[in-house]
Amino acid sequence: MSDRPLVSIHDAATLETEIREMNDVEYADYLRLIEETAQRKAKEQADKEAAEAAKASAESKLAILGLTADDLKALGI
Repeated sequence: MSDRPLVSIHDAATLETEIREMNDVEYADYLRLIEETAQRKAKEQADKEAAEAAKASAESKLAILGLTADDLKALGI
């Protein structure tokens, strides 16, 4: 027995259930999905951090000019 995840297949017609390890194709798809999910989450985190850094930079520049985000909202910007 290997370390592959198990697959449960239920046949509604016969009410039989088969539990087995993933085959090569299923396991390759499983690993691909895990990698894609990790990459997507890393990109989302990087995008979030970049947006937060840009906001902090903009707020810092506004402060140098003596403005706040509320001042810009009041101006409709």
